[in-house]
Amino acid sequence: MLCLLSSLLCLAPPALAHKASDSYLILEVNGSEVSGQWDIALRDIDFALGLDVDGNGEITWGELRARHADIDAWALGRLGLQRGGACRIRVADHLVDTHTDGAYAVLQLTGACPRADAELSVSYRLLFELDALHRGLLHLTLDGTSHSAVLAPERAEQHFVAGQSSRLAQFGQYLVEGIWHIWIGFDHILFLLALLLPAVLVHEKGGWHGVARFRDALHEVLWVVTAFTAAHSITLSLAALGLIELPSRLVESAIAASVVLAAANNLKPLVEGRRWLVAFAFGLIHGFGFASVLAELGLPQQALVLSLLGFNLGVEVGQLAIVAVFLPLAFALRDTRFYRRGVFIGGSLATLAIALIWLIERAFDLKLLGG
Repeated sequence: MLCLLSSLLCLAPPALAHKASDSYLILEVNGSEVSGQWDIALRDIDFALGLDVDGNGEITWGELRARHADIDAWALGRLGLQRGGACRIRVADHLVDTHTDGAYAVLQLTGACPRADAELSVSYRLLFELDALHRGLLHLTLDGTSHSAVLAPERAEQHFVAGQSSRLAQFGQYLVEGIWHIWIGFDHILFLLALLLPAVLVHEKGGWHGVARFRDALHEVLWVVTAFTAAHSITLSLAALGLIELPSRLVESAIAASVVLAAANNLKPLVEGRRWLVAFAFGLIHGFGFASVLAELGLPQQALVLSLLGFNLGVEVGQLAIVAVFLPLAFALRDTRFYRRGVFIGGSLATLAIALIWLIERAFDLKLLGG
């Protein structure tokens, strides 16, 4: 348990919650003709190729334009299309666009495949050798049929057949991505752990003491997790379906504030016995954070409900895995000074400090930590 908490605290400062490295690949394949665009973050290209020539921390259009040929060779060397043989793809034009996490180079693609009626295979290897967290988010239209896929190191090559779109396969992919994104959403995890840390303790006579029975701790945890799940499921669904929309900076700042308040409550308890209310109230905000991830992944219209359900279920599975590791260990150590002082107080203080930095960064659009 201490290893889990320590790892999160070490990884969390440079991490941008919800937003791992992604690229966005939109392809339209009609017969043998291929067109599309590929949005790749400038920070990722700079990491791989070194665009910032003068080292001032800013990438200018001139610096980007000077490396167009290198970018094309690097990107196209890590993307392969097969339809009756290897498709020939080239970059027709270069643009720049802005996503929620910064500036992106936009490669306009065009090309042709040997056959017009075969299965299409997409092979993707961008950045995998440098960043195992990277994902390629594919939106494909194949002879009029829409497909969505997440290209990852373990799913780097995927196959598509015209006229066939497997809803079950899309459900499975969004389930996996839900699990993955709760595990790399460090602010979500720290918020959840801040609420779980006191679950094996009871505050009496001005101090913390271990609970007498495991079922008491389990009861507390079930209330907290259920409340958090119910709340973020509501706002995740509403936001993902476009019924409610909030500014990204407001949502991210509020999520950081929720971690601050949850950790501070451990150090000076103001809400006791009803932490599930805190979990529910702030879970509504966290749902908008999950929705921003799902918006980037995209919801395929032909399997919208199943994909939304798969992602939401994946988030819950990821949460329960964390609880399953944390709770037995915390209960076993609850009466030790190591847990009460080192894990509970020390972990809450560290979480509070990290979340305060996140809050300042997000509220004022600053960069106090690297990443």
